[in-house]
Amino acid sequence: MASDRNGCSDRITVVLDTNALMMPTQFCVDLFEGLRELLGVYDALVPEEVIYELRGLAQGGGNKAAAARFGLMVAKHCTILPPYEDETPVDDKVIRTAEMFNAVVVTNDKKLKDRLLNQHIPVVVLRSRSKLELVRK
Repeated sequence: MASDRNGCSDRITVVLDTNALMMPTQFCVDLFEGLRELLGVYDALVPEEVIYELRGLAQGGGNKAAAARFGLMVAKHCTILPPYEDETPVDDKVIRTAEMFNAVVVTNDKKLKDRLLNQHIPVVVLRSRSKLELVRK
């Protein structure tokens, strides 16, 4: 594990799902700064399947497509993980990635959040459309 500029090696790994990467546009939040304030030093991971999902959403016009296009730009500042070899749904891959890396997941997807919390995986959600909050079960 790499140390930060202050010599601290207590980095937290976060997995960003599709709607997390769309939050900056949809809710005018600085995702990376919010995570830094909430968690300190962290490493952001994005499964390749999330990128595929964003590319699909980015087609066409409208606010959702614009948010997905911006989400693709945001993802370039993260570590993109190679795709899994199977055809499981994206949410399952986000959960599997969180388990593999002992990570926190950033999402506002209620179903995914509930599944993560039931598996005792911490979740960062957006509260009051402006502030990130860490939720644990």
